[in-house]
Amino acid sequence: MMTTRGPVHIAPSILSADFARLGEEIQAIERGGADLVHVDVMDGHFVPNLTFGPPVIACARRTTSLEFDVHLMITNPERYIEAYVGAGADWLCVQAEVCPHLDRVIQQIRQAGAKPGVVLNPHTPPNVLDVVLEELHHVLVMTVNPGFGGQAFIPRVLPKIDYLRSRADTLGIDLRIEVDGGIKATTIASARSAGADVFVAGSAVFKSEDYAATISDLRARAAAAE
Repeated sequence: MMTTRGPVHIAPSILSADFARLGEEIQAIERGGADLVHVDVMDGHFVPNLTFGPPVIACARRTTSLEFDVHLMITNPERYIEAYVGAGADWLCVQAEVCPHLDRVIQQIRQAGAKPGVVLNPHTPPNVLDVVLEELHHVLVMTVNPGFGGQAFIPRVLPKIDYLRSRADTLGIDLRIEVDGGIKATTIASARSAGADVFVAGSAVFKSEDYAATISDLRARAAAAE
């Protein structure tokens, strides 16, 4: 039974935005009804790509009142938490795979002033979070292998979402379950049915002709899956 699942939140990923017009793009998704701005930070080590540092996020932060949902796809995230929170991260999540002292990092995020989250790659079992789940604001379940935008949704990951939602229900905690990777009109309903409430959509939004219409359609399709 899905008892703690929250309202649908759409979080367009600026990895798919036009970087030459980044501020305008962020303002456009805000006008279009986005709930969050998703920021994929990549270091060229954990994933084979490089993206946004704190100075870029600090500049982007000035263009919108939306919360910034920052995903650190980096090694040694504990070295950079204060910098990213200082730049404007409201939600901040780290990869479980790179944190041998995960509970310590979660506390560091909270102490820095952000809402703590942990990310699971497609191959990572959800029970690695059993001990820390009550400390989290959100869990981000990757439905693609991280590092690049535009990849295809991996449906085999859906049972992990159901597991996490069931655990949250059992514990009686208000946990946001976020999904990132291949989210579009044909996949968002299955992720919602599994128990997700926050949906990261990059290409689906930024490659569309009408951001507002696309965000509205995604929200409606997710809501219909309830």
